[in-house]
Amino acid sequence: MATKKNTTPTTKTNQTLSAAEFSKQLSLLASKPELEKVKRFYWENEDSKNKFIGVKMAAVFSLAKRFSNLSLVEIAKLLDSPFYEVRLGAVSIMDFQARDKKISADQKKDLFNLYIKKHDRINNWDLIDRSAPYVVGGYLFNKPRNILYKLAKSKNVWERRTAIVSTYFFIRQKDINDTFKIAEMLLKDKHELIHKAVGSWIREAGKKDKLVLIEFLDQYAATMPRTMLRYAVEKLDKNEKDFYMKK
Repeated sequence: MATKKNTTPTTKTNQTLSAAEFSKQLSLLASKPELEKVKRFYWENEDSKNKFIGVKMAAVFSLAKRFSNLSLVEIAKLLDSPFYEVRLGAVSIMDFQARDKKISADQKKDLFNLYIKKHDRINNWDLIDRSAPYVVGGYLFNKPRNILYKLAKSKNVWERRTAIVSTYFFIRQKDINDTFKIAEMLLKDKHELIHKAVGSWIREAGKKDKLVLIEFLDQYAATMPRTMLRYAVEKLDKNEKDFYMKK
């Protein structure tokens, strides 16, 4: 009688971690029903350059954690993959490394540089949200942040999203100035995913200092995109919400 093939991904402690091995184990998690879900989830799935395996996000994150010691060279190989879930795994590994309290300053810099260098491969909202706060924001926290303002002016929607999303790390440290400055730069952006990101991040910044959020809304609520405004006022009380939504 034939023995059933074991398709459970494993990571042996004595195994050399590699991009090829990560991709191989990821493929074992694929399913046809999930493939259709992933295709719909991806923002620009009409792009023929992007391919899909069909793996649940939670499973990608779990495997990425097992490969969290993957070298930068191997992570770069994952980012070059045409498969969306492989690139999601890559940025997840970068995020795990950036969050590690034992990470060195040089390692932080290398992760940041890889993110910026390979930004064309970080091309969906969740790839950015998964990695930008700690990989980019965490690195820039005690450094000049000029690059975020440069990204905010980019023609590339994903670079613009990185500009605002990266400030989440600053917000956690109660440093909200750059969030509102970049939000101001993006007020007239045409892309829905920028509207959602800006609204979400100024809402989070407002949790640290409500007065600053209120001052921002007093100035811009009447002219900012409605989606952006709706996300921004989400945590305000009903009277405040109604007041700004009617502007």
